[in-house]
Amino acid sequence: MANDNDTQPGVTRHFCSWVEGLTLEDIPEDIKTRAKYLILDGVGCALVASHLPWTEKATSIVLGMEGEGPCPVWGYDKKISPLPAALLNSTAIQGFEIDDWHSLAPVHSNAIVLPALFAAASNARSTGTGPVSSGSSLLLATIAGYETGPRVGLALYGSHMLSRGWHSGVVFGHAQAAAAVAKLLHLPTDQIEDALGIACTQACGLMSAQFSSDAKRMQHGFAARNGLFGALLAAGGYSGIKNVFEERYGGFLGTFSQGSGKEPPYVEEEIVKGLGEIWQTENIRVKPYAAMAGTHGSIDAMAALQREYPDQLENLKRIKKITFEMSEAAFKHGGWIAKRPLTATGAQMSCAYVAAVQLLDGQVLAEQFRDSNLNREELWELVGKTECWQTEEFENLMSQRATVEFEDGRLISTFVGAAKGVDPPLTNGEIVDKFRMFTRGLITQERQRKIEELVLGLERLEDIAELEALLSGITKSPFEGS
Repeated sequence: MANDNDTQPGVTRHFCSWVEGLTLEDIPEDIKTRAKYLILDGVGCALVASHLPWTEKATSIVLGMEGEGPCPVWGYDKKISPLPAALLNSTAIQGFEIDDWHSLAPVHSNAIVLPALFAAASNARSTGTGPVSSGSSLLLATIAGYETGPRVGLALYGSHMLSRGWHSGVVFGHAQAAAAVAKLLHLPTDQIEDALGIACTQACGLMSAQFSSDAKRMQHGFAARNGLFGALLAAGGYSGIKNVFEERYGGFLGTFSQGSGKEPPYVEEEIVKGLGEIWQTENIRVKPYAAMAGTHGSIDAMAALQREYPDQLENLKRIKKITFEMSEAAFKHGGWIAKRPLTATGAQMSCAYVAAVQLLDGQVLAEQFRDSNLNREELWELVGKTECWQTEEFENLMSQRATVEFEDGRLISTFVGAAKGVDPPLTNGEIVDKFRMFTRGLITQERQRKIEELVLGLERLEDIAELEALLSGITKSPFEGS
């Protein structure tokens, strides 16, 4: 831990120096390729959710407070200033629980990194304060961001922050957005450190937002906006906290680790561990379902039982009880007791609810969370028969055991070690399939094809304004007609 008499640079400065020096040539080809597919998934998520009711509500309120600016609001024919643009575009990416997450240190990286980077690029283009952002510079800055958030999270024991009630990604994500934007703007090490210091002092995020609040959709947007703000202030010469991660009094790690129950309370070395050799981008996972990641084990367990015992599960009224055993993080995040009335936000965060949806509909996608589907009696009968239990047996966040008991006393059970998309992760081809499936009918086929082409060929893109123009303009809602 930091010592007042240390003369060697601490982990904060070490990390900032690495960010400054990082080049595309330093990054393995498979990591660069994977990052492009992750970016495709991120922009696809934004297009899907930009006109969902809660995203439209947020957009209407924010546009009512903000004047015009240089930064597009994705899915709309509107432009505003950089900070609210980052906030709203992040809210869209996080708007339907289908976006990426990091399997070791839960954070939704695309919702933090991409909106901040595009807003920074549009602002620089408008003000003439920076070079035109190419596809290559976007790719490099995105990877710098992908590497930052999870490292900060691992220093705080990753998913343990969720167990303690923090919205982990929002805590880890402020530094993530700041580092990514600082890289895009070619800031030197001193100013990158200032950017992180300004960003980290704004970090927060309460996981109680998951219980049906609209704010759950926006909280990663706070990190995108605030990290961008930190980087723009630093670029203008505004100083931030030095040694922000390891500072003993009021430092980021020391403060957020208070009461953690861990020994040591935090592991600052995780921030710089294996830089340039260990790539946290490899641990970013893409969701196949429209639900919180901790519920995916419940979905897969029900799907496995449906495949193995189709006759027994043909009549769901015969079910007496459904029990899930799960890890501490999954239990605290998704094992809570769901009660009516429940909004789509709460429904997507509940293991019992999404398991019932899988049993009834055989899928957990956009259709399942229309208002007209949230209050089905047969669904709530299943939710009422479901119990979730925390077990010390499962250290893996995603491991779950499901047992279904029938009225005649029969039991069927299955164990899920890692949910679909976790181990193994979705392939690049499957990510493309997801992008096409979820955006089909929401944008034209030509717009869909062009976005895919530009993202997967980022190194050839001279100005990312061409890509952002395709993200702008009205999109349809997957709930249209509901």
